[in-house]
Amino acid sequence: MDHNIRDQRDFSLSLMLDDGGADPGSPAVSRMDEDHAFEGHPRDDTALLDAYSNAVTKVVERVGPSVVRLDIRHGGRGRTGSGSGVILSPDGLVLTNSHVVQGAKRAEVTVLDGRSLSGRVLGDDPETDLALVRVEEDATLPSAKLGNSKRLKPGEIAIAIGNPLGFDASVTAGVISALGRSLRSKSGRLIDDVIQTDAALNPGNSGGPLVSSAGDVIGINTAIIAGAQGICFAVASNTASFVLGELVAHGRVRRAYLGIGAGTVPLPRRIALRLGLAQTTGAMVSAVEAGSPADHAGLLTGDILLSVDGAPITGADDLVRLLDAEKIDRTVPFDVLRRSDQRRFWAALRERK
Repeated sequence: MDHNIRDQRDFSLSLMLDDGGADPGSPAVSRMDEDHAFEGHPRDDTALLDAYSNAVTKVVERVGPSVVRLDIRHGGRGRTGSGSGVILSPDGLVLTNSHVVQGAKRAEVTVLDGRSLSGRVLGDDPETDLALVRVEEDATLPSAKLGNSKRLKPGEIAIAIGNPLGFDASVTAGVISALGRSLRSKSGRLIDDVIQTDAALNPGNSGGPLVSSAGDVIGINTAIIAGAQGICFAVASNTASFVLGELVAHGRVRRAYLGIGAGTVPLPRRIALRLGLAQTTGAMVSAVEAGSPADHAGLLTGDILLSVDGAPITGADDLVRLLDAEKIDRTVPFDVLRRSDQRRFWAALRERK
C-alpha cells in the first residue's frame, strides 16, 4: 500500500528538573542529561510519529475498502476516462466527481478486492463537480460514512484516499489548510464550501474521499492547482450530502441562481452582540457575477450573508442548501452585514441553468 505521510515535523520536548533535585554537577545528573540528549528525544519523537502513523493506518484500513476505481466509457467506445469514487451505502451508491463521469451514462466500478462491477450514472451535478453512480449487481459492499464538515477546523488531520489502479488504495495525509473556499468549476461557475488541504492528490485520485482522523468522509477530492505546491481541494461533505439527496430523488439538482462566490467566516463578536445575532458565523461574499440577481440586488464583495428568506445562513454550506428549487422565480430577502450595519436586500432568483 502506498502510504505517503507528509509534513512530519520534529517535536522538541523541554525537560525540567525539580528544584530540590541533585547538584547539576553530579554524575547522576550528567548521566541523566546524556540520556535525555541521546535517548529521550528520539524515543519521544518516535512515539509521537508512530501514534500519527497508527491513526492514519487505522483510517485507511476502515475506509480504504469503500474506495473504488471508476472507468468511464461513452457508447461503444473504449475507456475514455477514469478516476476514484467512494461507496456510501452497502447497496452500492458511489459518489464521485462530475469531471470523472464526463456526462457518461455507464461506468465500470472496480472494488478493492479486484471485482469489476457495472454501474449506472444516476445523476451528475457539474455545479458542485459531483456525480452519483449506482452499482447494478446485487452485492453488499463496504461503505463509508459522510461526516459533518461544519465541525472541521484548520489544522486537523486530513487523509486523501484514491483507487487509481483498482487493486490497492493510494494514500496521502496532511492537514486542513482552510475552510469555506470557492473554486471555479469547469462550467465556469463557482463551487462554494470547498476545503483546502495539503494532502496531495495522486493521479487518478479525483473523486475519492477526504477523510478525518475519526474515519468520516469530510469531502470529495476534486482538484489540484498545478504549480501551487500541492494545494488541493475537496467539496465539503455537507454540500455532498445535500447533492446526494437531490440526485437520488430527482436525478439532478435544481437550484435558485444568486450569482456569488462565498466562504464561511466568523462574525465580529462585538457587532453580533450589538445587533442581537444568535449565530456566530456567516457567509462572506467573495465574488459577484456581473448581471446576476446578486448584482442587480446590490450585493457587494465583502458583504456577510446572515439569512435568506428568514432562514439563518451560518456558512457556505447553508447557502448551497437554502438556494433550492422552492425559491426559483421568487424575489426573496437577504439579511446582510455590511461593515457594522445590518441591511436587507431583495434578489429576484431564477433557475440556475
